[in-house]
Amino acid sequence: MLLEVKDLHVSYGAIRALKGISCQVAEGEIVALIGANGAGKTTTLRTVSGLIRPQAGSIIYRGQPITKLPPHQIVSLGICQVPEGRRVFTRMTVLENLEMGAYSRKDRANIKSDIERVFQRFPRLAERKAQLAGTLSGGEQQMLAMGRALMSRPTLLLMDEPSMGLAPMLVQEIFSIIQEINQNGTTILLVEQNAHMALSIAHRAYVLETGELVLAGSAKELANNPEVRKAYLGE
Repeated sequence: MLLEVKDLHVSYGAIRALKGISCQVAEGEIVALIGANGAGKTTTLRTVSGLIRPQAGSIIYRGQPITKLPPHQIVSLGICQVPEGRRVFTRMTVLENLEMGAYSRKDRANIKSDIERVFQRFPRLAERKAQLAGTLSGGEQQMLAMGRALMSRPTLLLMDEPSMGLAPMLVQEIFSIIQEINQNGTTILLVEQNAHMALSIAHRAYVLETGELVLAGSAKELANNPEVRKAYLGE
């Protein structure tokens, strides 16, 4: 198993954000976490990437506990997060943002070819490589955030709300790129409000409600589950 989350508890002061969740991600999968706002989805990703320390529980990556490691060490192990709201470096160019994504790498010689690969995958970024990231559209910033994360050569990519604030046509494009990234060998743990899109590309999924896992199964099973359809698919 690539990633195992066991009995994770996280609190913000008196608020219990995660109440003992356990989930797994196998190599090569796209696993979706779905649920309403405030369910604990983003908290789960931030805890896996070391940005939040849990009160209890463990996170195992490739058989090794990473629960107490700082974020930069977790990145160097092969876990990278595309944050909610994109968080690009607005005063830096597209190219500089991509170079920042490779900051932890020692193999400087391969960085240039990886940047070219990102430009092949996202031709719009190639056209705008000298442009300040803050002047890009929302969709282009999402592509840049994804490209920047790929520059760290992750084995596991954590994606937080990639469709947020995007026009429906762009959402389709972003999700097909996520599938392509997965088919090229990157495992993905996806947090997404748009449950319909998430379940259409995921292999498996978990449903979170107020910090607890209430359902788990194949994406197909959950997409056909009457409770899920009513609560998250608007049917």
